[in-house]
Amino acid sequence: MTDFMQIVKDRRSAMKFKPEVHITREELNEMFNLVKYAPSAFNLQHAHYIVIDDEALKNGKIYEAANKQYKVQSASAAILVLGDLEAYTQVGELNEGMLHLGVINKQEYDMTVESVTSFYEDRGDTFKRDEAIRNASLSAMLFMLIAKEKGWDTCPMIGFDAEAIREALNISTRYVPAMLIVIGQEQVAGQRPRGYRKPIAEFVSYNTEISK
Repeated sequence: MTDFMQIVKDRRSAMKFKPEVHITREELNEMFNLVKYAPSAFNLQHAHYIVIDDEALKNGKIYEAANKQYKVQSASAAILVLGDLEAYTQVGELNEGMLHLGVINKQEYDMTVESVTSFYEDRGDTFKRDEAIRNASLSAMLFMLIAKEKGWDTCPMIGFDAEAIREALNISTRYVPAMLIVIGQEQVAGQRPRGYRKPIAEFVSYNTEISK
């Protein structure tokens, strides 16, 4: 197994991929089978992934919606990461197993369903959207680390027309696009040095507010 610290250091946002490299659904499913262990608020598992591995679709409508960025066309696949605005409505379903196994009793189950439902509904639509994106992003970061461990390179993207992609993929308004991830094997020729990283003192504070 690859050293985790090295994976963190080696993971980069790839700008150009080897277009001849193909990724199989079996390989992707192996990654997703690990991604399911990502943390999420109340274990609601807000993240939903749409893999675009059809070349015509990826190099057509998705490429257009992504402002014609070449990395979309050269990537082995493009993956849209969605956050579920209504994830909290599944709290009952997600906790039924714990109830049937006797881990929680009926009273605890009912209290969980009621408290989680009210937690989201009382805070409104903006909170639901923030939560959907927040939890989908946690899952997406884990996906990119898993991909790197398995020898694949990725690049998270926000430069795309969310509504154009929503239309192209017929996505329900229940889901909010959090990011687009392209995956493949990076073409490292001409790769630029890694960008400047702030020293710890510039992005970490202890027991105090940010001074500037």
